[in-house]
Amino acid sequence: MNIELKPHTLIDMVNYQKDAIVSKTIIEKGAGTVTLFAFDKDQGLSEHTAPFDALVQVIVGEVEIRISGMPFNLKQGEMIIMPAHEPHALKAVNNFKMLLTMIRA
Repeated sequence: MNIELKPHTLIDMVNYQKDAIVSKTIIEKGAGTVTLFAFDKDQGLSEHTAPFDALVQVIVGEVEIRISGMPFNLKQGEMIIMPAHEPHALKAVNNFKMLLTMIRA
């Protein structure tokens, strides 16, 4: 286990870096992963696909997520599922943090 056994506050577990995307793996198992991300404003992930469904939960800030060309603006407290094999991309509207849960099944 790479996370200390105690309560944690997600928003404090990863910090922004100028012109960068920072990630911290919370759990990595054969069944899936949980990763926390901090995106500086205007940073993003170019369009790609994944072989498994992924759940994005916005912790703070705002992001535009495109799934199969359809734009979705998500804000703090909102979530969306990015379906397996569907092209998707992310761009930070402003500084934002998200929790990404990937289920490998």
